[in-house]
Amino acid sequence: MTEWKARRFWKSAATRPADDGWEVALDDRPLRTPGKKPLILPTQDLAQAVAAEWDAQDDIIRPDSMPLTRAANSAVEKVAPQFEGVAAMLAEYGGTDLLCYRATDPQPLIHLQAEAWDPLIEWAATRHDAPLTVTHGVIPVDQPAESLARLHAQVAGLDLYGLTALHDLVTIPGSLVLGLAVVQGRIDATESFRLSRVDEEFQIANWGEDDEARQVAEARLLAMKQAERLWHLSRKG
Repeated sequence: MTEWKARRFWKSAATRPADDGWEVALDDRPLRTPGKKPLILPTQDLAQAVAAEWDAQDDIIRPDSMPLTRAANSAVEKVAPQFEGVAAMLAEYGGTDLLCYRATDPQPLIHLQAEAWDPLIEWAATRHDAPLTVTHGVIPVDQPAESLARLHAQVAGLDLYGLTALHDLVTIPGSLVLGLAVVQGRIDATESFRLSRVDEEFQIANWGEDDEARQVAEARLLAMKQAERLWHLSRKG
C-alpha cells in the first residue's frame, strides 16, 4: 500500500497581526496546530521564519524540514497546558547537573572538566546567587536548597516560547546551568554542546569515534541550534 503523504495546497504563506501576536496565513487561511488550535506567535520575526518554512515546501510537505513550526506546535499543544510541570521538570536538572559530577581519573580528564565547567559553576553562583556543590564520582550529592530554588525561579519566569526553547537546551546536554547560560547570553548553543561533551571528546581522542555516534552528536547539536534560534526569534523588543 502506498503511504499517504500531505501535499502542498497553498500558493504562498504570509504573516499578519492576530490577537496579541502574529499568525501565519496560507493563502489567507490561518495556520493552526495539528490539534486545530490557533497558532499565535509572539513576534513578527518568528512568524516570518515559520512562514518561510512553509513557503520552502515542495509538492510533498516535509515536517522534518520545519523545526520552528514543530516547536511552535509543541509550545501550544504540549507546553502551555502543563507549563508549571515542564518548568519544574527542567529545574530538576539543577539537582543532578552534569557540570557538578566530575571524573575520579584519569588526571587529564579531571583537568579538562575543571577547565571547561568551573567558569559556568562560578557564573551560576555569581549571576544567580546559586552556588552548586561539585563532586567527584557518580554518587548523588545534595545541592543547596536555596540555590535550586533560585534556579527554578529563573526557569519558571520564562514565557511560553522561552520555556519551549529551553527544553532542548537543558535536556540534550543534561545541564540546567548550560541551558540558562545560553538563553541568558553567557554562551551560545555550539559552545554549550562542546562543553557538554568533554568526556566524549576525551574518549574520542583516545579511542576514535564511530559513524553512528558522530551522526547522533550532529543531530543533537542541530537540535540545540534550532532551540537557540527559537529563543532569539521569539524575543519581543
